[in-house]
Amino acid sequence: MSQSNANQFPVRTFGGPTALFEYGGLRFLTDPTFDGPGDYASPGPTLTKTAPSTATPADLGPIDVVLLSHDEHADNLDTSGRALLADVPLTLTTPGGGERLGVKAKGLADWETVELERPGGGTITVTGVPAIHGPGPREEVEPFAGQVVGFVLTGEGLPTVYVSGDNASLDAVREIAERFAPIDTALLFAGAPRFPMLFDGGLIVLDSAQAAEATRILDARRVVPLHHDSWAHFTEGRDELEAAFAAAGLTDRLDQDWAQRA
Repeated sequence: MSQSNANQFPVRTFGGPTALFEYGGLRFLTDPTFDGPGDYASPGPTLTKTAPSTATPADLGPIDVVLLSHDEHADNLDTSGRALLADVPLTLTTPGGGERLGVKAKGLADWETVELERPGGGTITVTGVPAIHGPGPREEVEPFAGQVVGFVLTGEGLPTVYVSGDNASLDAVREIAERFAPIDTALLFAGAPRFPMLFDGGLIVLDSAQAAEATRILDARRVVPLHHDSWAHFTEGRDELEAAFAAAGLTDRLDQDWAQRA
């Protein structure tokens, strides 16, 4: 698919991991977080939000599907985000999250798929893909950080879209690339979040250099970085992302709209 076709749909970002895009006639929202700045309790360390979202749920219009990487941390699903889920027909998330969130939620295991009906006919396939929320093997990470899932969206005549969720594993990215590369649009969660008391300060989501490497592995034509601002535990932001993509010779892969947002 050409670069122009890869950029055929806009992605609106609102801070943190939250983004809105229309794909195949359906409107998708990632990890809804709209609460104000402040301290938020979660399993493990307290999370501190440092900046407000650039929109409110009322600004979004109708949402068809929420793609929720996980429901257990306030920087991925907060109080206002949970309230929003009540008005959304379908939330796709982890198997555990699907059980916790109720009848409108469906959990996806690795490589499990769901078919969504498009308004004009045809379907969108959403595939749950691996994500590991910390350094090391999944079985060592999940007892402390919980389950996380990423998503790949495909459909006849549509670009291939990857939403990484809170993933820190380039090995998981390689598995996804083996099945789906090249990716037309990748929404990559980054920010190099760390906590000194968790995993000896190791990364729990990709840093900027790893996001650039994930772009190369996926042969991603367009990248929209998410999850790099608005929270105190994010240790790298826009400047580091731009520098890492420049060092890798991948500046042209960064979404032009994202690059223009100051």
